[in-house]
Amino acid sequence: MPNFKDLFEQYSWDKVKTSVYSKSAQDVERALANPDRNLEDFKALISPAAMPYLEQMAQLSHQLTLQRFGNTMQLFAPMYLSNECQNICTYCGFSLDNKIKRKTLNDIEIAREVQAIKSMGFDHVLLVTGEANQTVGVDYLAHAIQRIRPHFANVSMEVQPLDQEDYERLIPTGLHAVLVYQETYHEADYKKHHPKGKKSNFQYRLETPDRLGRAGIHKMGLGTLIGLEDWRVDSFFTALHLDYLERTYWQTKYSLSFPRLRPFSGGLEPKVAMSDKELVQLICAYRLLNQEVELSLSTRETNLFRNHAIKLGITTMSAGSKTNPGGYAVEPQSLEQFEISDERSPAAIQEMLRAQGYEPVWKDWDVALETNV
Repeated sequence: MPNFKDLFEQYSWDKVKTSVYSKSAQDVERALANPDRNLEDFKALISPAAMPYLEQMAQLSHQLTLQRFGNTMQLFAPMYLSNECQNICTYCGFSLDNKIKRKTLNDIEIAREVQAIKSMGFDHVLLVTGEANQTVGVDYLAHAIQRIRPHFANVSMEVQPLDQEDYERLIPTGLHAVLVYQETYHEADYKKHHPKGKKSNFQYRLETPDRLGRAGIHKMGLGTLIGLEDWRVDSFFTALHLDYLERTYWQTKYSLSFPRLRPFSGGLEPKVAMSDKELVQLICAYRLLNQEVELSLSTRETNLFRNHAIKLGITTMSAGSKTNPGGYAVEPQSLEQFEISDERSPAAIQEMLRAQGYEPVWKDWDVALETNV
């Protein structure tokens, strides 16, 4: 049975880091000229040596994105169902050791949140919870998806990693995609940031996309939390993971996100800061490596950055996001998981996109189109 863990263990973090930072201008030029880029080319494109080539990378990334996705931008909203969590994570407002009011939405509250999100125009929703199997386990998730799915064309989920049979149970309820971020591929630092709870199991989290692939999920999302470790090395391992998954589970679609560490109440300062230019570099490098993958940008980023990032390779954006359970209608003042930077309404985002010649896409997929004829 295939498993990314076997491939991952063939790589050394320190050797990858040395390889990335030793790339030269010649390596970058070779990567830019290569129409069939590989992981070595990707190392060059995320290396410090690539910074003088940023404009060229951006133009090429824009061209490739237009060829594959056209002038479209998919919009979605996160819907937080619960902030209950059994993990201690150093960077998260929902961490077990944070003394906050815990909240899990009931059926009536879910309906109110659905109504509020629908009223803003969304037809694609991302369900988010803390990681608390006793409170928001598979039974709760299955029930919630069954209540929410009739109101949206597309339901995605970002919750605790589950077993393969759990995913096989949830997919028929209308689950379209699952996002599971490794946070960091640096195993020692991963354990430092996740000292307690099921999430402290590095290997179980690492193997989650394999379980999703074997369960037959339509789409999965990958990424790391930028700031926990060296973003260049973490990004290489994300690209390695993506390459493995595309070859192994070729019927599944993939998306990548690159959330930068944002403050929360009493939050963690980034170990490694990433500048706006470096985030541009990473977005373009991912697009130059892979023309098919969806690239998603959240409201963690500022208005100004998101306005300019649209033409760099981004295909999906959140808008009007609330990162607290009940944040749209039920309990707007409850503690957020992290601070939002872009607080513009979905209507304002739509106006901004159209002003730049893009067509906002509120609806992404119909279940009917998933059926093999």
